[in-house]
Amino acid sequence: MELGIRIFSSVMAPLIMLLGLTYFVITDKYVQKTYKRTLLVALVIVGTLVASDILDYYLTNHYSDPTLRLINCTYGYIIYPILIVIFYYFVGGRSSYRLGWILVGVNTAVYVASLFTSVAYTIDENNVFVRGPLGFTSHAVSVILLINLLVMTCRKYKGRARYYTVPLICLGLLLGAMLLDVAIPGIDQFHLSFVTLAIIISCVFFYIWIHLQLAEQYEERLLSQHQMRIMVSQIQPHFLYNTIATFRALCKRDPDKAAMVAEKFGLYLRENLDSLSDEDLIPVEKELDHTRVYAEIEMVRFKNIRVEYDIRDVDFELPALTIQPIVENAIRHGVRIREEGIVRVSTRQSDGFHEIAISDNGIGFDTAEAYSDDGSHIGINNVRERIEKMCAGTMTVESEIDKGTTVTIRIPKTEMKQ
Repeated sequence: MELGIRIFSSVMAPLIMLLGLTYFVITDKYVQKTYKRTLLVALVIVGTLVASDILDYYLTNHYSDPTLRLINCTYGYIIYPILIVIFYYFVGGRSSYRLGWILVGVNTAVYVASLFTSVAYTIDENNVFVRGPLGFTSHAVSVILLINLLVMTCRKYKGRARYYTVPLICLGLLLGAMLLDVAIPGIDQFHLSFVTLAIIISCVFFYIWIHLQLAEQYEERLLSQHQMRIMVSQIQPHFLYNTIATFRALCKRDPDKAAMVAEKFGLYLRENLDSLSDEDLIPVEKELDHTRVYAEIEMVRFKNIRVEYDIRDVDFELPALTIQPIVENAIRHGVRIREEGIVRVSTRQSDGFHEIAISDNGIGFDTAEAYSDDGSHIGINNVRERIEKMCAGTMTVESEIDKGTTVTIRIPKTEMKQ
């Protein structure tokens, strides 16, 4: 009874931490099912390590059974590298998975062999742990896997140093714990090994790390969806109102042209309206179709404007309502009052980017004063934010008063959907 109380009191804090982490993983709404399953598998394995450490303490100090202790220690040395490879699934990199499992297989073979030989270690008749020539295999494999995990993290989050912190902390914790395990073998005032404690803490850190990443991604998706709804709510009333006004103006004086506008508008509604609420990237050709239909209807209304196209690159995708709102801004706020207003839309490839340029000879504006989302026109800042968040692109605006405006969008080739 006294032994049970001592063991329980010494492992109570790690157990509470482990149980609490399990609860948070199960109830976390941000963590995807795949990640949840992987985390729960890791936590179950860590739970078995806790049980293994308690059993080893008992077998070392209170019940001498070298064979049972040998089996128990073998389990621990086999499982440490497996847990590190499980962490790989939170970072990615399939080639690294293969490397990890190969090293795990080698490590497992060495320690399974220790059940029959002293190649890694043995437990002598006095219940003393004796390390063999390959006794540090688990430590060496774990160090290789940990360093590879850190390299994978740096590659995946290149340029985002804050994401390196948790893997780096875990690397330090586990390496330090392994050094202590080697330097102070058989220490008996603790019922859990340093490595097990380090793994429990690492699981906590990795869970927090994953939660924060997924929460950030969720918030970005919500923001993108919200901005898209704003765009749709803004563009549809303007476009519908302007088109109806065009019908009304043309019906009496030019019925044939009114019919043509109605046909184009019907085509727009039938084939393209669905893409206005599309939350994913769409082919640039579809976005250009939106733009052409809108521009053709506006050119019927305003004889003094012309929209020209120079399309040299169509092999990429971008957020819906990207080009059309900028052309609408150029027409409504730039060229409409010109005697001859011209808007030019061009696409081309340039230095690893897909580049879109929308230029006009309109009245220009002060770029220090960003376009506002005040309901009177489509906010250009909204377009910029979606370009940055949805396809890692950039948008620049250059404008001169009374000379015109050029909006340039650059989308990295590596970020486009295949």
